[in-house]
Amino acid sequence: MTKEKAQKKGKVGALKFFSWNLRGMSTGIQVVLIGYITFYCTEVLQLNPALVATLLFASKIVDAVTDLVAGYLIDRTHTKLGKGRPYELAIIGLWLTTWLSFSVPAHLTTVVKCAWVVICYTLAQSIFNTLLSANQTAYMVRAFNDQDAYVTLSSLGGLITVFGVIIFNVVYPGMMAKAGQSAPAWSRMVLMLAVPLCIIGLMRFIFVPEQFDVDAGSKQVKFADIVTLLKSNKYIYIIAAVSLVNNISAGLGVSTYYYTYIVKNMSVMGIMSLFTVVSMLTLALYPVLLKKITVRRLIQLGLIFSIAGGILNFLAKDNLIILGIAGLVGGIGSLPISMMLNLMIIECADYNEWKGRQRMEGTLGAINGFATKLGSGFGTFLCGVLLSAAGYIGGASVQTDSALIMIRALFGIIPACFFFGLLLLLNFYKLDKMMPQIRRENAERTGARTTE
Repeated sequence: MTKEKAQKKGKVGALKFFSWNLRGMSTGIQVVLIGYITFYCTEVLQLNPALVATLLFASKIVDAVTDLVAGYLIDRTHTKLGKGRPYELAIIGLWLTTWLSFSVPAHLTTVVKCAWVVICYTLAQSIFNTLLSANQTAYMVRAFNDQDAYVTLSSLGGLITVFGVIIFNVVYPGMMAKAGQSAPAWSRMVLMLAVPLCIIGLMRFIFVPEQFDVDAGSKQVKFADIVTLLKSNKYIYIIAAVSLVNNISAGLGVSTYYYTYIVKNMSVMGIMSLFTVVSMLTLALYPVLLKKITVRRLIQLGLIFSIAGGILNFLAKDNLIILGIAGLVGGIGSLPISMMLNLMIIECADYNEWKGRQRMEGTLGAINGFATKLGSGFGTFLCGVLLSAAGYIGGASVQTDSALIMIRALFGIIPACFFFGLLLLLNFYKLDKMMPQIRRENAERTGARTTE
């Protein structure tokens, strides 16, 4: 292809670079925003936290079906726009249903409120977010098709995503404080965010075409291929487990409770987020680091920082200096998993090709996406159940000592334990050591097919 020859290895144009990562910023902010759904339900709608947690977690059962269906659908897609690109339009549905999730009329009965939240939340996370997660890897390899480009997009490009999320984390607590417990105010607040972020999120679809045919010589994906993948590729299970546990920690969503009842100043939460700005700068080191160590080793290094950050968070109580240091350390630790895990999914696709099977990036991305959302949902569930068990009372100005201890544990020591488990688990991922041979032999096969 002319376009393929014209593009230099590892080179990503400015328009594509920003368009690709602005969509990542849009969905990244949505993930953080939807994490406030438990707080919204308990403080604004006055629903029982254990009930909310159970309902939201139950909605994740739908993901067991939609994720695999989405991956299968994407792997079978062949259109003029490409394989993964058409599904970028799901960003519209994602932001619409996210806004509706935070737009429950306060006068409704408890049953109707619960039904409204569950339906909108499920549509947002199990349908639209699923499609956007599952198409990511399939889209990337056909839009860029170069390992150096992947690293650039995931590291330096990640600065755009993280910067946007940090700005959101700084601004949003003040917006929440202003909205208070007013349901109409929350709806207006989320709408003000949803419209521009939806427009920004469409830029990838508009400006980044798929231009590389990596499926040459491959047959149409069949359902039996999914079964074969699930039986034969053990490495995707390790990646999925990492996403699961990491998102259980992220899904706890206890920061708002912590700054409300421990620090007793929610506005400070936004200021504390500024400490993570410095951690973003470490993304610039990733292209250099990944020439010396593998993605797995980089993620393990990050987990060590995350463990230290969690311990500091637990010890900090209302000490803002320690909280700031913890935010910086934890921020450095969280970046490798957030930004680099997709590269490990590409390794799994390369492994499938090396073994003579279909690459199936869509299904691999869907498996990881399912684990991500299951973890996030279980984190929300776990937070609600543990807070209720500890005697937390939604809307109360003063909480019991046991509830305060639980908030501190959920904010620090419990995530640290999760990260330690991941540090050990990643020792079983051996695929990174095989990648030089796999990439070399895959390239030789592709070259041989091209010359035939």
